[in-house]
Amino acid sequence: MSSISSVKYLSRMSTCLALMFCLVLSASAQQAESAEKAERVGNIDTTIHEDWTTLSVGKLDLKALPPMMGGKYEAPTFTRELVRLQWRSGNPVDIFVVLPKRVSKPRVVLYLYSFPSDEARFRNDEWCKAATEGGFAAVGFLSALTGERYQGRAMTHWFVSELQESLGATTHDVQMILNYLEQRGDLTAGRVAMYGQGSGASIALLAASVDPRIAVLDLLDPWGDWPEWIQRSPLIPDEERAGFLRSAFLDKVAALDPVKVLPSLGDRTLRIQQVSADPITPKAAKDKIAAAIPPQGRLVTYDTPASLRKAWQEKGLWNWAKEQLRFSVVPPTSTVAAER
Repeated sequence: MSSISSVKYLSRMSTCLALMFCLVLSASAQQAESAEKAERVGNIDTTIHEDWTTLSVGKLDLKALPPMMGGKYEAPTFTRELVRLQWRSGNPVDIFVVLPKRVSKPRVVLYLYSFPSDEARFRNDEWCKAATEGGFAAVGFLSALTGERYQGRAMTHWFVSELQESLGATTHDVQMILNYLEQRGDLTAGRVAMYGQGSGASIALLAASVDPRIAVLDLLDPWGDWPEWIQRSPLIPDEERAGFLRSAFLDKVAALDPVKVLPSLGDRTLRIQQVSADPITPKAAKDKIAAAIPPQGRLVTYDTPASLRKAWQEKGLWNWAKEQLRFSVVPPTSTVAAER
């Protein structure tokens, strides 16, 4: 079985976990009431025609249903909440909100990892403990067509075959998640940091290009420069590559290329880390991404994954993003309120 086929198989298996989650959600009266409201709203318009090339949700008609609480876990130093959000019929987004204890309205770091990751790390106590060190809240979630969110799709559909949807829909998800976090009232969410890896880093760049609430970006090996990336990335099976190199496919994702949006982020605190030995993003694409970083942005390169791990052990995995966020100024009101 090829690596991509294995990913698709594992993603299918995650559907069972999602069904179990639905059973848990229906256990309480409050959750049942929220589900009933969601069903009523869904009956009004069960089809959402979402324009994935329009990155700002301020220009779309995405209406959030009432959030559904999936449980709360108490640890000595943090609490972890599972919340189900939804603004598309049949496509909920589960987020893990991890809060440090004894901290009032902590600042927020969003975490979005690369395809084909799943939710396991967000349920891991050690991850939660490290992510909340220093008094920060951590909010983790998955991109579209990834892990537990790969449901109800044909086996021929996967993250790259539906790249326009994977990038565009998740860019909208980031903004809608920020809307929810601001409405909670227990977080400082008007100015946040975002940590992304691989495809998650690409989506972070797209989201930041339309949402000024994302003030700090710490990104590891973002995908980009789509014609070159698709031509040479080993993530793509050879038998599928030719179809993705056709103009009909490339034209759809051209506006969703991180190389194009990077120069517009000159007002953000930005760091891009690249591992030279990582083959997923070809060297030519890495070079083009690096060249597009605005003047105030920072590029850090590592020869091997081992040198990256060593740097993280010495300086901390997410300390840079936290420190940059700590000293950034929080506006008195949301800077994107007028857009929503």
